Amino acid sequence: MGTDHPVAGDDLVVAARDVTKRFGDTLALDGVSLDVHRSELLVLLGLSGSGKSTLLRCLNGLHPVTSGTVDVGGIRVDQASSAQLRRLRRRVGFVFQHFNLVGRLSCLENVLIGGLGQLRLPRYGTLTYPKRMRTEALAHLDRVGLADFAERRADTLSGGQQQRAAIARTLMQKPALLLADEPVASLDPENAGVVMDLLFRVCIEEKLTVVCTLHQVDLALGWAHRIVGLRGGRKVLDRPAVGMTRDDAMAIYQRVDPTVSRAHPS
Repeated sequence: MGTDHPVAGDDLVVAARDVTKRFGDTLALDGVSLDVHRSELLVLLGLSGSGKSTLLRCLNGLHPVTSGTVDVGGIRVDQASSAQLRRLRRRVGFVFQHFNLVGRLSCLENVLIGGLGQLRLPRYGTLTYPKRMRTEALAHLDRVGLADFAERRADTLSGGQQQRAAIARTLMQKPALLLADEPVASLDPENAGVVMDLLFRVCIEEKLTVVCTLHQVDLALGWAHRIVGLRGGRKVLDRPAVGMTRDDAMAIYQRVDPTVSRAHPS
């Protein structure tokens, strides 16, 4: 963790420039720019309502930007057609706070859902997954430590197990970019660490880009390559996690802009 993190790759996966997002009279994002590179785990920190989740959804086009540009993997998200956005989302995985698993289906069946974009769906009859996909899904479950739970109903799993199953489902998409919105918010500290370790490992081993929103400063410092702080819809901090202190990160939550020296006269 921390100083043991390898350097992220040089390939730019996300390039957002001067992104503004309004919901009616509410300004959710105010001129945010962001670069994220291949094999980088970037954590967005900030209070609830600071714009973290909105920014994630602007990156995959779930929220169209009011102004500014968003480029993901060479696709201009802010100018993309509906068909282009559908293709983009096959390459952008999304991990939700509340898992979004189908409770009555088995763990394996939930992971296979992540591969639906690889299939030509039948107009009639029952969907059958080819053997190669079932083998791949089982491999992903093994990777997240759930091989023995493949046939268990998803709604019988613990919260930490459900989130790991959700990550396996996302990996089944073969994404280039993984967006994780508060993925450990409902987990105890031990399971939160397990999930963050898993996200870090797939980031490095699969050269996968991960953008993750968190509230837990210690987890951000422990697992992120880079930390970006948002407050009131504006970016107030952007720096490598290596060398950052807890006080540096906690400054994001203060009213004083952390980019301004505290010694500066008020």
